[in-house]
Amino acid sequence: MIRKRLFVGMISVCMAIPVIAQKNVVDEVIWVVGDEAILRSDVENQRLFMQSEGIRFEGDPYCFIPEQIAVQKLFLSQAKIDSIYADEAAVLRYVDRRVNMMITQMGSQEKLEEYMRGKKLSQIKEEQKRLARDQQVVEEMQKKIVGEIKLTPSDVRKYFNQLSKDSLPMIPSTVEVEIVTLEPRIPLEDIDAIKARLREFMEQINKGERTFATLASIYSEDMGSAMRGGETGFMSKIEMAPEYANAAFNLNDPTRISNIVETEYGYHIIQLIEKRGDRLNSRHILLRPKVLDQEISKAITRLDTLYTDIHAKKLTFEDAATIFSSDKDTRNNKGLMVNQDMESNNYGTSKFEMQELPQGMGVVIDKMEVGEISKPFRMKNNAQKDVVAIVRLKSRVKAHQANVSDDYQALKVLVESKKKDELINAWILNKQKSTYIRISDGWRECDFKYSGWIKE
Repeated sequence: MIRKRLFVGMISVCMAIPVIAQKNVVDEVIWVVGDEAILRSDVENQRLFMQSEGIRFEGDPYCFIPEQIAVQKLFLSQAKIDSIYADEAAVLRYVDRRVNMMITQMGSQEKLEEYMRGKKLSQIKEEQKRLARDQQVVEEMQKKIVGEIKLTPSDVRKYFNQLSKDSLPMIPSTVEVEIVTLEPRIPLEDIDAIKARLREFMEQINKGERTFATLASIYSEDMGSAMRGGETGFMSKIEMAPEYANAAFNLNDPTRISNIVETEYGYHIIQLIEKRGDRLNSRHILLRPKVLDQEISKAITRLDTLYTDIHAKKLTFEDAATIFSSDKDTRNNKGLMVNQDMESNNYGTSKFEMQELPQGMGVVIDKMEVGEISKPFRMKNNAQKDVVAIVRLKSRVKAHQANVSDDYQALKVLVESKKKDELINAWILNKQKSTYIRISDGWRECDFKYSGWIKE
């Protein structure tokens, strides 16, 4: 585990679907939008992609997907006119991560290639580059169409007052949590044993007895990269733990192995695969010392004493977090946790939905009252280390239907989204009028979202 945060992947609305009744028919053009053709294979590929991602189809996939591809063609056509292009560096970063995720999901490169109907990894990457490039251009084109939306409080109130009670959005339950953590002591001899094991691996690799990839597959405790022989995929320094980044970017020879590197995730040895400017692809083997039960018990005892002192008002919870907590992020924030899930609507705030809390914490918080402090308990931190913690529930907002006084910000986001949709939909309907569109027989009998595809 060397990534500092999860990457939020783009969902491409591009190219993919299977042959419906005639399995032996060769590929064919099914739509033409402007001077761009849409193939049956484009639709099939997208259907497979959405299926693998668990994305639900909105109606018949053989109607929904071609229309989505056609909409994208309209944006891409306008982007050419407006000279909007993709950021190639960002595209490459996305594709590296995307393909690595696909390999992890499938279990191996070979299984991915088999699932993608015999395509080689290089072909899959090229296809993903095209999709990612198009998607980025579409997003930039949409931003230009929408422009800057400025809403006043009266706009939000007007939107809210127009909604019937039954259609008011539900705001999920959220909590704010303060935490004090202690990392159980790892005996020095256990750390030495981990380092000795890594040195054994280095010796075997240097002697040619085993490859780095083989050892990583068998022994590395970073399960995601272990499935790829320890390969991380291309990343920049800011996406890596600082100690890992320093060691990896100092490597220049793919035949050399780094010294043992300690990060918050454990102990690594690293092998360079390739550098591309400010990005680097590497292999690593991660080993973590095992936390002994007696050390967990000792940490619980120490935190239990702290828990008693807080209740006796010998110190405040905030002081306990600032002075004693092992976690530097919450320690510097007087114990208050900040949501680091980039996919969450609460990212960067102190609010968490229950499923967003660290492993082992949700079940504790669920039973607590606001202001209550928990007894010490064992949990996994963000680096997947076993730690002991006490928490205080600072606030809880129960799931409820939105109201302007409590949920203004959430409603503002909804209104902004509605305004954007209105602008985009109006643009698409207008663009259809000035664009040549032809749909083959057998693909026209659909209840399309936009009415302008079939011109009489």
